[in-house]
Amino acid sequence: MAWDGEYIAGTGALSVLEPGHEELKSMRTAPAARGRGIGRLMLEHLLEDAAGRSVQRISLETGSMEFFAPARRLYESAGFVACPPFGGYKEDPNSVYLSLAIPVPADPQAPKGGHSG
Repeated sequence: MAWDGEYIAGTGALSVLEPGHEELKSMRTAPAARGRGIGRLMLEHLLEDAAGRSVQRISLETGSMEFFAPARRLYESAGFVACPPFGGYKEDPNSVYLSLAIPVPADPQAPKGGHSG
């Protein structure tokens, strides 16, 4: 949750679909907080959380109507691309399905390139 003083400015959640694949669920920004970057901050936080837990893919379903265009632009700007329905979803003209592959972070213990000795 993102707070603005004592008011909730935004919410978002991830739900496990299968090991390594989660769904971005119910991301919302309070109407009074829209246009202030709350959605982008929530999305960044959720993606960092997923990456920190070694999740490899995040998928989401959002509306296809014009009302949802700002949300689709936000997700696409973060690298989400169109995908087929996932989980229990089926093709629906009112839905858009997007997915993002999360890069596996480099192992800090792995040997660096070059020669030793």
